[in-house]
Amino acid sequence: MEIAIEEAKAASAEGEVPVGAVIVLNGKLLSAAHNMRQARKTATAHAEIIAIDKACALLGDWRLDECDIYVTVEPCFMCAGAILSARIKKVYFGAPEPKFGALVSNASIFSVPTLNHHPEIEYGFHREEIARLMKKFFRDRR
Repeated sequence: MEIAIEEAKAASAEGEVPVGAVIVLNGKLLSAAHNMRQARKTATAHAEIIAIDKACALLGDWRLDECDIYVTVEPCFMCAGAILSARIKKVYFGAPEPKFGALVSNASIFSVPTLNHHPEIEYGFHREEIARLMKKFFRDRR
């Protein structure tokens, strides 16, 4: 999670919403990314999606079924869908996201019974630090 937090700080320094994500396979870091929506001028350049794309390219497969993802903030619906599509085994995230979160805050998308994949979830890691980083970013932008 520390690497994801560093990615979030890099995003903030670039004027991006401070979200970072890393993908790990058997304890080995495969990819790290942060939000790049402003830089890439696209709505889909979320940290999770960029990290997933990098990991898929590295492994040469779209399935990341033995991988875990660490994200500073609860994934949104779009990123939750990407996590499901990549078959990621487990999601760790720091702070819940009351406006857009799709795992515990606004929905429990991984619990939909008709889905063919149900990643595990753990959250609350570095929650206060991540929440402070997010609040500072938005306070400074106002």
